[in-house]
Amino acid sequence: MNKVQHKLNQLSATAICGNDISSSVLYVSALAIAFAGQYAWVTLLIVSVVLFLFRKIYGEVVGALPLNGGAYNALLNTTSKSTASFAATLTILSYMATAVISANEAIHYLHHLIPAMPIIPMTLVLLGIFALLTIGGISESAKVAIGIFIFHLGSLTILSGFILYFLFQNGFGTLFDNWQMPLSGGSIYTAIFLGFAASMLGVSGFESSANFVEEQEKGVFPKTLRNMWAIVSVINPLMAVFALALFTIPVLQSDEYQNTLLIEMGKQVGGEGLAIMVALDAFLVLSGAVLTSFVGVTGLIERMTLDRIMPPFFLKKNKRGSSFRIIIMFFLLSASVLLITEGNVKLLAGVYTISFLSVMALFGIGNILLKIRRNKLPRPERASWFAVLIAISAVIIALIGNIIMPPKEGLPSNLSVFLYYFIPSILFIIVMLNRTVLLKVLLKVIDAIFNPVQRYFKRLDRRILRNINKINSQEFVFFTKGDDIATLNKVMLYIKKNEHTRKLKIVIVKNDQVKVPEKLKEEIEFLDKEYPEIKIEFLVEEGNFSPELINSFSEKWNIPINFMFIGSPGDKFPYKIEELGGVRLII
Repeated sequence: MNKVQHKLNQLSATAICGNDISSSVLYVSALAIAFAGQYAWVTLLIVSVVLFLFRKIYGEVVGALPLNGGAYNALLNTTSKSTASFAATLTILSYMATAVISANEAIHYLHHLIPAMPIIPMTLVLLGIFALLTIGGISESAKVAIGIFIFHLGSLTILSGFILYFLFQNGFGTLFDNWQMPLSGGSIYTAIFLGFAASMLGVSGFESSANFVEEQEKGVFPKTLRNMWAIVSVINPLMAVFALALFTIPVLQSDEYQNTLLIEMGKQVGGEGLAIMVALDAFLVLSGAVLTSFVGVTGLIERMTLDRIMPPFFLKKNKRGSSFRIIIMFFLLSASVLLITEGNVKLLAGVYTISFLSVMALFGIGNILLKIRRNKLPRPERASWFAVLIAISAVIIALIGNIIMPPKEGLPSNLSVFLYYFIPSILFIIVMLNRTVLLKVLLKVIDAIFNPVQRYFKRLDRRILRNINKINSQEFVFFTKGDDIATLNKVMLYIKKNEHTRKLKIVIVKNDQVKVPEKLKEEIEFLDKEYPEIKIEFLVEEGNFSPELINSFSEKWNIPINFMFIGSPGDKFPYKIEELGGVRLII
């Protein structure tokens, strides 16, 4: 029996995802200055406004559907499995790139303190340490994340204090000189456009909290969004202003300062001792971003596996309740990517940028679909249409900016590197979604080629057929409130398109308030004839529809709850969707 996991409180949940998003201060200010010059702080403030809009977007979607999976969960409950799987693939790629880049950059900062340390072997060690930590359980991981998070915020506070003291002693002449400098990229509009596109990387990690929402205490999720927004809205623009006040723009745009800007700022205002503290802080918080990747991807792949997109092999848990097979697989994948790129993780910039921004855009689209298709579903807050459209437009602008952004000399474009990793990943998902069709095709090919030795392959035929029948033998349930035939037909179309099954129970729970419509049985018999490939069983059960009744049906019929469907409940529905144990919405 698996150990019961403790839910994460506000500090723990914020620390896990906050380490990822707050680590952006180590690179995003320099990146914004490289494109926007003296207007970098403006682009970072624009990013803060966009992130503020996404707080409501994420709050509405996850408030209505508080299940792990982020954009995947939002699209799964509003569109089809194939569309949701597209978002999931992008999210996994984003986490993979985040883990490799953060681990490698963390070791580079530690290398500043220990120059003799080998980069790639120690990056592998760091990835392995956080894989083991995550296998130990999310509560144990949260303790480490909290320590890193508090130290990071404390370090930034100390650095800011030194900078302010230095500036009041030496004046703000450099800042005013930088403000008068001509823009290297031409017009102010081009500078702000490219600067904004680059600055959007500063909110990477904002989506992470939605991928492990089930591990958080009630009411914690919206607080994590608020806390992450507040942190990046203050520290990222502030550090850009400090950098412009300490160094000239040509110096800030050099490669040396691009990679270690905060260390150089610390050295300028506080000497080598402060630079060492900043380097140690950078190592720790980037390590915390690695932890965020492991936690987030585990929650996402668990959900995908429960929905039969990924092989059931990944559902095995250890005594601490962690899905260790997912964690080991993700570690091996990240390690292989690091070795393939030979430590040149800048090659992963395209994967990281395009995947992350695409996931944010898809989450916004999921919010729109939730408003249209699940409008009656109760939710604690709602984002306005204007806010949603503005936020999606801003992300798309940033996505376009990163696609057309000229690559660094000697490196391929962001889009080409992204496609290099995305295409094989999405092909694997397509195979998993259509595995019964592919098995049938394989069966026909085998029969055609090996007909002369058919007897030898009969056993192989039977094995493949058993596999197909095993997949299709999973029975599904739809709880109807007495829907008309048009609505029930939509249910059949969804199941036929998205699920591998030959059996469906249509159940109505009868009581004093719910009566069985006179024509319901005849209409279901008609649908049974119209869909001969799916055997429909109509059942009338006595009782009140509740989580307890769903659990009893699940045990009685041996059908997992996530294979049970309902229509969208209205405002008067007495239960929240998360209280139903994973029942899915399909109409």
